[in-house]
Amino acid sequence: MRKIFLSLLLLIFFVSGCGGENNHAEKTGDKFVIGLDDEYAPMGFRNEKGEIVGFDIDLAKEVGRRMGVEFEFKPIDWDNKREEITSGNVDILWNGTDITDERKEYMIFSKPYMTNRQILVVPKDNPQNIHSVGDLAGKTVGTQAGSTSRDYVDENPDLKNSFREFKTYLNFKEAFAELESGKVEVLICDELAGRYEIGKNPQKFTVIESTIGSVCEIGIGFRKDDVELRDKVQKVFDDMIKDGTAKKISEQWFQTDMIKFRR
Repeated sequence: MRKIFLSLLLLIFFVSGCGGENNHAEKTGDKFVIGLDDEYAPMGFRNEKGEIVGFDIDLAKEVGRRMGVEFEFKPIDWDNKREEITSGNVDILWNGTDITDERKEYMIFSKPYMTNRQILVVPKDNPQNIHSVGDLAGKTVGTQAGSTSRDYVDENPDLKNSFREFKTYLNFKEAFAELESGKVEVLICDELAGRYEIGKNPQKFTVIESTIGSVCEIGIGFRKDDVELRDKVQKVFDDMIKDGTAKKISEQWFQTDMIKFRR
């Protein structure tokens, strides 16, 4: 009996020990998929080597490192982001994501950490003499599908109907190529993307200093039922802001601290 009892104790100890190790492996081996538009520089895009890089990418990698989890970056069609996150194909949307009432219908957000606005971008010499939204009547206007810029145009039908033509593109890289070729006369785009593109090609494009619509706040998007994940990410992100890590990452990409909200 004693031998049987000792054997049972050893078996229980062995099973418990293995169970503990497996639980730890599950905890530290968690992987979450971050959906992004991989042509949205400087937030998330592919470099000349085809690697996904960017400001939000660096923030996410540091959050993942501190949480002890793996973040997989998955390029998606940004116009289909609702279906991607609600279906479970991605767990997080972290790509300069504007916080809007429409998006709150199917996502929960982190606290905002940046602001963004919509701007007008035209060819360098501004041949169409565009200086405000009022000058867009009769013009061929472009923007990215699924963007806040697209939402703004759709929410203002009188403005949209005044355009000669309204074109949408898979990403802003394509939109800027069309502006350069003359196939569109003006772009409505996110300031972050617009100024980054202009910074690379100052001889080709210029910004019209006129805010379009309201200033938006940027946050990290999660599925509605992923409150626990949202809160864990938020806590780590708050720590990065407090200890200056987020500021350092911002300065590497923007040469200034773009983090607008303090904890």
